[in-house]
Amino acid sequence: MPQTVYAGSMPEAGKLAGPHPCPAPMTLAAFCKSLSLAATFGLLAGCAGTASGACETPYASSPQMGKGCVFENMPNPQALPSAGAWKIWSRFLVATKTGTVPVDPIPVRPVRPAQLEALDVEANHIIRLGHSSHLLKLRGKYWLIDPVFGSRASPFSFIGPKRFHAPPLTLEELPPIEGMILSHDHYDHLDVPTIEYLAQRVQRYFVPLGVAARMVEMGVPRERVTEFDWWQAAEHEGVRLTAAPAQHFSGRTLNDRNRTLWASWIVESGPQRIYYSGDSGYFGGFRQIGERFGGFDLALMENGAYDAYWPSVHMTPEESVRAFEDLRGKVLYVVHNSTFDLAFHTWQDPLVRIAKLAEAKKIELATPEIGEVLTIGRPRTNKLWWEGLK
Repeated sequence: MPQTVYAGSMPEAGKLAGPHPCPAPMTLAAFCKSLSLAATFGLLAGCAGTASGACETPYASSPQMGKGCVFENMPNPQALPSAGAWKIWSRFLVATKTGTVPVDPIPVRPVRPAQLEALDVEANHIIRLGHSSHLLKLRGKYWLIDPVFGSRASPFSFIGPKRFHAPPLTLEELPPIEGMILSHDHYDHLDVPTIEYLAQRVQRYFVPLGVAARMVEMGVPRERVTEFDWWQAAEHEGVRLTAAPAQHFSGRTLNDRNRTLWASWIVESGPQRIYYSGDSGYFGGFRQIGERFGGFDLALMENGAYDAYWPSVHMTPEESVRAFEDLRGKVLYVVHNSTFDLAFHTWQDPLVRIAKLAEAKKIELATPEIGEVLTIGRPRTNKLWWEGLK
């Protein structure tokens, strides 16, 4: 007989808080799956308890710190509400998915050290590693954005969203990394195995407020981590970084929702500007960022994991295009797809829809294969690599 547990009884009490007032009988296997999904996507926010008593946080002076000692999004009266936590959670447990995982292999171009070494040191290059993970060579120095080399976007090694493809190079094959940029602390952007391996191998880490503590837990020396509030900036090895607003949320356990900040990022290297949206729903901040910086040579825009159940924390392809136009971007480079099964749309849907929109609007689109190198400002031929794949 399968063992029955209740959602109110939490294993590893030191790591995952409980109990919480949302009990529901289920098999142990279903519970493990649901717990993984809950931690990965923050689905139990409505069930997790809030801290009582006075708010004690070093981030109390942040304009983003709201009531309850948690960070908040910018005011957005047009933002549509998400479905209730239990409704979302139970849907992941019982709903049937169709076409969300590819049958055919995702094309991956292997990346070799000699290839990286040969890239022009006077230019800015970006290599897609999968999902929202990227390796950059910025005028000769190597950087990482939201690197996830682990096999699952999950707090567990045995269950949770499993990657569709291997990375185009291994952690051991990475060149010396000058800097790492993180957008927020969700498991598909902040990966424990990756950070633990790179802890002493990255010179500087650039993260939103509160995320430094996560890094230290994973073995990163605190003195190597710089935290940013929105609109704060810094320079490192010729690269200027600015954290900017995004409309999202954070959390890695069942009781820490929005205890850390989330951000989009502006990366300026030489005369070129790169924008990375991180995870975000559509909001007026994109126009503010576009006006403030005067446009971008390349905009890495979230395009995937959207759903009517959570309309304000991820963008549909139509919203991604609208945000890109607000940002005044030159090239639309889409991310947050083709690696993990995180929603209910087919795995190709983000790519098919964005390609049609870009063609209709005459937007220069970049949908690079995993492992493909894009050199900013130089001509390239974009391939719709997903066509014909099941």
